[in-house]
Amino acid sequence: MKFEYFYERALARKGQAEMTARLPAVRTPEQLAAQEDAYYLGEMTRCIFRAGFVWRIIDHKWPGFEQAFSGFFPLYWQQVPPERLEQLANDTRIIRNWQKIETVPVNARMIVELAEEYGSFGQFLAQWPHQQQAELLIYLKKHGSRLAGATAQHFLRRVGWDGYVLSPDVLTALRNHQLLDSSPTSQRGLKQIQTVFNQWHDETGLPFSHLSRILSMTVDALPEERAPKRAR
Repeated sequence: MKFEYFYERALARKGQAEMTARLPAVRTPEQLAAQEDAYYLGEMTRCIFRAGFVWRIIDHKWPGFEQAFSGFFPLYWQQVPPERLEQLANDTRIIRNWQKIETVPVNARMIVELAEEYGSFGQFLAQWPHQQQAELLIYLKKHGSRLAGATAQHFLRRVGWDGYVLSPDVLTALRNHQLLDSSPTSQRGLKQIQTVFNQWHDETGLPFSHLSRILSMTVDALPEERAPKRAR
């Protein structure tokens, strides 16, 4: 299905100004590579703490997180003493969730290992093909901690890596138009989603993040205007 349909639908609903204003910022490979590893560990941790929580509360407390985690330097956190983590579990500057606190050393270790191979974590992201986002999500889930599904997608979106986010609106739109008939976390579902976005990117030249955001603006059409849902 041509992306033009979704673009025109979003445009009719939101108008050009609002639609454009809601499009995510995308960083160039050079900009991704220029960011320090501590920035990526911090944003990774922010998205992990946001998961299942009220985002604005995490964002409001974030300066306290940065102080408590001493700037999120991966070389330190990859081998942090256990007692340092225990101190954080009682630190009122952060959300004291032990399972999320203990993700930091694991993710720091992943970042350090990738930096040793690619020069920095930013350079690792900069060289990864956007047409293979599904494989990147699988990599982050396998080698990181609590980076499955939407958490990893929101992390990539926050740091400016160009990729789709499978929000409920996006998934609904894909299913309504029979472009997805499997679980979005299954191998089959991930392949279907990546194939659709790759086709739309080739068709329009639009960034992947813009494609998914525009798609998300189309789902609350009137019932009679919806495409028939496939039984599932």
